[in-house]
This record gives sequence, C-alpha cells and structure tokens, in this order.
Amino acid sequence: MPDEMVHSPCSKPTCDQIIDILPGPFVVIDQDYQILAANRAYQKHYGMESEDLVGRYCYEVSHHSEVPCSQNGEQCPLEEVFATRQPTQVMHIHYDKNNKEEYVQLQAAPILSNDGEVMYMGEYVQVLSQPGDEDTLLVGGSPAFLRMTSLLQRVAPTQSTVLLLGESGSGKERVAEYIHHYSKRRHGPFVVVDCGTLGESLIESQLFGYEKGAFTGAGSRKIGLFEAANGGTLFIDEICELPLALQTKLLRALESGSIRRIGGNEYIKIDVRVIAATNRDMQRMVAEGQFRQDLYYRLSAFPIHIPSLRERKDDIVALTEHFLYSLPEGERHIPLSSDVIEKLLSYDYPGNVRELRNIIERATILACDDILRPDHVVLESGSVIRETGPIETTVSEPLEQLVNRRGRLTDKVVLDALHQTHGHRSRAAQMLGVSERTLYRHIQRMRSG
Repeated sequence: MPDEMVHSPCSKPTCDQIIDILPGPFVVIDQDYQILAANRAYQKHYGMESEDLVGRYCYEVSHHSEVPCSQNGEQCPLEEVFATRQPTQVMHIHYDKNNKEEYVQLQAAPILSNDGEVMYMGEYVQVLSQPGDEDTLLVGGSPAFLRMTSLLQRVAPTQSTVLLLGESGSGKERVAEYIHHYSKRRHGPFVVVDCGTLGESLIESQLFGYEKGAFTGAGSRKIGLFEAANGGTLFIDEICELPLALQTKLLRALESGSIRRIGGNEYIKIDVRVIAATNRDMQRMVAEGQFRQDLYYRLSAFPIHIPSLRERKDDIVALTEHFLYSLPEGERHIPLSSDVIEKLLSYDYPGNVRELRNIIERATILACDDILRPDHVVLESGSVIRETGPIETTVSEPLEQLVNRRGRLTDKVVLDALHQTHGHRSRAAQMLGVSERTLYRHIQRMRSG
C-alpha cells in the first residue's frame, strides 16, 4: 500500500478541546474550589486567559470574594455536588470582566471516577440579566431571594402550571411576570385577573367571556381573559376567592384546554399557561371543603413560596434604592444615611415590598428638597417595630466625613472607598452604605465623564 494511503490513528481530544465545544462559559473545579480548566467562553466572559484562571479559586474569579460563597449565605453548587453526587442548579450573583453584577443560573454536575466517586465538578454558567437594568422585574440578592429565583428559572421554560404562595404585598404578580418573561411564551400576552376584586358573576364573565344576549345587558359578544391570553400566560391572583362553582369550570378548562363562553354552545380551544397565586392556606381550605381538592392538585404542580420581606431583609437597601430611582428626583437621596438604613431594617413590614414602596414614596414627599432623614420614614401605625441596637458599620470616620450630606456620592468618596478596599466593590459598597448596583452606576458615570 502506498505511503500516502496510510493514516495514523487519531489521538484522543483533550479536556480543553472538549469543553471548548460548549457555546457558553464552562469550568471544571476540584473539591478544593480550584479551577482546573475553563473553556474559551468562560475565559472571554471573565476577561482572563487560561493560564491566569487555572489554579485560582472559583469564588475569587466569579464572586470577587476571599471565601467560598457558602460562607456568604449562598448555596454552593460545588459543596452540594460533592456531598450528593447529583447534578444541581442554583442562582448566584457574579461579576463579569467589567466588574459588573449579573444574575447567573449555574448548572453543575459531578465528574465521576471509574468507581463512582466524585473527582471534579463541571459548571455551566448561564447569564440571565443585569440587576442594574431599568426594566428589572425582581430586585434582590439575599439567600432567600436567590433560592426563589433559582426555582423560577427551572420552571419558567416548562409548560407547568405554577402556584405562587406568599403574603399579601410580597410581589407575586412581579414573580408571575418573571416566569412569563423567561418562558417560551414571552412574546405572547401576559394577562392578569384578580379574583379578590371581582364578584362571582363578574369573575365568570371576565375569565370566560359571553355571547350576545347571554344575560341582561350583554349587548355584544365579549372575549374573556382566557381567550385574550391565548398563546401567552394568564395570571390568576387570589385564586382562593374563586367560588366553588367557578372552580369546577376552571378545572375543566385546565384539563381540556378549552373554554365555553357564557351563553355559548361551542367549546373554544385555548393555549394558555396558568399561574395562580394566593396568600391563604390552601390545604386548610381543601380540608374544610372551601376549595376543590382536584383543582388544588392541578394548580399545585409546581408550588413556589414567595419570601416575605422579613425573610429577605438583606434586600431592603437595594429595594429602597430601586424605588428611589423610579421616583422623580428620588436618586438624589442616594446614598441613604446609616440612620435611615437602621430605621428601615428595624421594621417588620407586615405589608411586605408593597409597604416598603409606599414608605419610601411618602418619605421623599416629606423630605421635599431636604436630606432624607429618619423622621421622614413614617412607619405604619399599629405595626410591630423591633427593638434593635445600633447597626454595626464598617465605615471609617474619615471616609464617613467625606460623604456629601446632600445624599449624593462624590467621585472622591468612591475612589477613596475603592482604594481602602483594594478595589473590592462589594466591600466598598458596604463601606459607603449603598448597594453594589448603585456603586457600579456611579463608577460607570465616572468612566463616561
């Protein structure tokens, strides 16, 4: 056989060649949190070459932290994978190559030895959104918030019915919008119906519509919200206020994928994903015969607990700033003084995020052109206020004196804080009494200026 016809056997691909096939950031990490390999997408995303990444701690690169994320209250996928030998998904807040915050969904899986022991973890990083975006649907970074959003990311791409359980004012409608936004129906309609504000006859006509002449006053055909949401998502708030008779009709619609207008004879096929929400104890209502058991099981295919503001107090400053940015002239009250922060954190918020928003709007009206002070933060009468001592602060006295008393950050203050923290933005934000998002916005203005 001629020499040119002889082919040498192909060598096996290397780990780096294999992981470079993946389009998104992917990294291999050992049990000691050290990076063993990172594909080109990961290197590009974090602005580092392979030789600069290998051997570094994962939390150092993605979190800009000196300790594992579990020590900062986050769920560590590495620790879970090595403990359970099972894949996992978690939501984290990372920093990209520009030191900008980003929400990421981490899909982690074990890499096993021949005898089934976990040798390494492979982690795929999916960037979801930037917390600083003006159209951010959800705001937060507390462990309770991240656990919730991790579940939302898992269920959003599916067609499953979702049941949101949480106190009044905790943001259930925003959560439903979040699920819709990250679903395959994002380009379809998002329709809301609040059963708590409608009477029995009105709920039925709103949900299912009616034909002309179906009842007195029905002068023309009306399309119901099920039909209006076709191809999209229907959010049914306060589902427990639905009368038993309508519960039966709703169950039939969910089971058959079709509805019939009031006064109509034909069933109409619909393609609608339903998200329901309540602040009541549904299992107790089922036991007492106030809610159909079969409908409860149909709705609770994927129940999600929406944490109260008491369960995510770490998010109060970020939420406050978010509300201030949305109010005219509200931004000038940022950063918040330590006294204002202390008062906000000392309260239990029985009305949750909705109450916080009202308190902040009221405070800006009372402050007018003045500095936002604790006496402008008027808490609801009759609500529980915790007795708390002074909140510890890491702000050094010289730096604290530099903060502009008109409620604005100055370039000098920001640069001094970054210098004192060796460029660590999270610690600098804590030192200044602002969220990392606010500090990043100021840094971006400094760069563009």
